Amino acid sequence: MAISRSQLVKELEPGLNALFGLEYNRYENQHAEIFMTESSDRAFEEEVMLSGFGSAPVKQEGASVVYDQAQETFTARYTHETIALAFSITEEAIEDNLYDRLAARYTRALARSMSNTKQVKAAAVLNNAQITTAIGGDGVSLINNAHPLATGGTFSNVLATAADLNETSLEQSLIDIAGFVDERGLKVALSGRKMIIPKELQFTAERLMKSPQRVGTADNDINAIVNMGMVPDGYRINNFLTDTDSFFILTDAPNGLKQFVRSPIKTAMEGDFETGNVRFKARERYSFGWSDPRCIFGNGNLPTS
Repeated sequence: MAISRSQLVKELEPGLNALFGLEYNRYENQHAEIFMTESSDRAFEEEVMLSGFGSAPVKQEGASVVYDQAQETFTARYTHETIALAFSITEEAIEDNLYDRLAARYTRALARSMSNTKQVKAAAVLNNAQITTAIGGDGVSLINNAHPLATGGTFSNVLATAADLNETSLEQSLIDIAGFVDERGLKVALSGRKMIIPKELQFTAERLMKSPQRVGTADNDINAIVNMGMVPDGYRINNFLTDTDSFFILTDAPNGLKQFVRSPIKTAMEGDFETGNVRFKARERYSFGWSDPRCIFGNGNLPTS
């Protein structure tokens, strides 16, 4: 339904001092701190996890060499969604408005809505990271203590006991990341790169990541996390995270959290000959997801259902 003069009564009368409500700044592109962006030219994208070889055994003198097999283990699929929103304004409302160019004002509002949707969808990957129905290519949730391996074992990218953000939990998370293994159980050299937190943890994170000495103690010990440069990219606040005590550490694993852009945002405007209404539309297609769960570590405080 078009926006008509009946919805803009005050804008048709003289004496109005200001129009407000659409001028707020927005949290923009926070997803770029979490997801690597790639382009796409098909309806969906797939990425396949490969299994290498196990540890090499001892070959006895005169014995035959042992052959091993490499294989595909699982496939991660990114299915693009089409995001679109539009509005229409009657010809009379545009003509009789006394204070502003309606099209320009509401076009900015449309852009804000599209941006907000993208941030919400991106953050949903982390908000749902322990939901049992939000599974990835390996058949379990993103943050899970039982990611299956090709060998039949599992590995965990979550604290064994859920904990709030503090010196102990952050140090243990970094220790656990250093113990990650590949699909055949071989150690992989990964480390924490960046911490993603909700707004409620920004002050705790600042103290942990910036203080030269240990936080909250009378000891004169150094802050080992800072001194060793353990999280080189620091922390980033994501205002769209819904759990107030969860934190995530992004690792330097390649092919982890990704956004595929099938069609960048496009805007269009057209007039209707019969009614005189002017219509405005914004549309884009993209997907958010993950391939290798070794790209992230969580503290275990997220809801599971």
